[in-house]
Amino acid sequence: MTLAHRFLRNPYQSYVYAYPHKTAYRMLPAPIALDEAWASERRHAGFLYVHIPFCEMRCGFCNLFTRARPQAELITAYLSTLERQATRVRDAIGPIHFARRAMGGGTPTFLDPPALHRIFDVMDHTMGARAGLPTSAETSPETATRERLGVLRERGVDRISIGVQSFLDAEAKHLLRPQRATAVRGALERIRSAGFPTLNIDLMYGIPGQNHASFEASLRAALEYHPEEIYLYPLYVRARTGLERHAGVEPDDTRLALYRHGCAFLAGAGYERISMRMFRARNAPSSNGPVYCCQTDGMVGLGCGARSYTTRLHYSDEYAVGARGVQEILEAYVARTDDSFSETRYGFVLDDREQRRRFVILSLLADGLDARAYAMRFGGDAEHDFPELAELVAHALAERQTDARCLTLTNAGVELSDAIGPWLASPEVRSKMALYVLR
Repeated sequence: MTLAHRFLRNPYQSYVYAYPHKTAYRMLPAPIALDEAWASERRHAGFLYVHIPFCEMRCGFCNLFTRARPQAELITAYLSTLERQATRVRDAIGPIHFARRAMGGGTPTFLDPPALHRIFDVMDHTMGARAGLPTSAETSPETATRERLGVLRERGVDRISIGVQSFLDAEAKHLLRPQRATAVRGALERIRSAGFPTLNIDLMYGIPGQNHASFEASLRAALEYHPEEIYLYPLYVRARTGLERHAGVEPDDTRLALYRHGCAFLAGAGYERISMRMFRARNAPSSNGPVYCCQTDGMVGLGCGARSYTTRLHYSDEYAVGARGVQEILEAYVARTDDSFSETRYGFVLDDREQRRRFVILSLLADGLDARAYAMRFGGDAEHDFPELAELVAHALAERQTDARCLTLTNAGVELSDAIGPWLASPEVRSKMALYVLR
């Protein structure tokens, strides 16, 4: 079977938004001090991410590290622990300039306004990532209250992302998401009234019973609010999620047909496809400030469930999806000592080969692989180091640009990003992911 046939038989394998995947992380042979891990890192354009692992509900498709309806005592303990962690991480890492910051989860707006202010105080004062940087936050229809949105806007959030998935109540029900279109529309009206420069709306395709007409109905409803960005996600049914116990996804060919329909519709509405998932309005404002590049700049993650990246080390707390596993990890997090936040015990060490592979995968799935940038960083030729790339070209899934120095995915390749990414992973990463025991 040819490479192209393998992809077309299974185009939806896994979303590669980071490499290596978190299920490739393991307990490290010995703790690594953060000052050692960050000693040789670039420090002029970092990314600060704060994870809020709480939600008002657990959607049927969700495999994020989050706890639905946590007790108030756990939230209080979590915020105090995050503040302790931030102080120790700042001291361990030393001076760093951030290019952007984000708050995700979970659902950050599950927190009440005073708690949200505490998170921003950590960003502004403890970490020195002050308002004025490009700042993103996630919300949900039920938690996007006027008061919470007011805090986000007051504290510098200029991009807000809301997971809608579908404007049709019946489709939301298939996702085990007790959501009403009236609540979604109310939230979007409040978001627009609050004046966020960038609104992103997440929509999903492949929902049971969904067809071109119903998918287009959600797309049209989303466009009523003139979002600067729209993300289209294929529905995946993953282990330990609610949908795992239900028949819950359309066949691959149906998902691909829905995706193509969505792409054509958004192109006609003035949206440019940036990646497989991301579509941006052609008149959307461009972000300002220093440019963060995930290939060369580090990420500092705070909170249980956040991951941090340096050139050689990716690290985090442990990962779970099931309620019991998440609760156990959260309890261990809030019980940690101050000193423990100055080191990490869990993650993945990237040798030179894995660093090269990460550069290739993330570049190719985004703007394209720049051979000159690869050579400057690693001292070699990417296509020589990774013969798989020539296979993509041979099957018209990637193409060399006119100067032959940049390799980009073709339209067919972009459609198959969720197969190409996993295919390019190293045997070691694939093996670790396959052996991972999900809690």
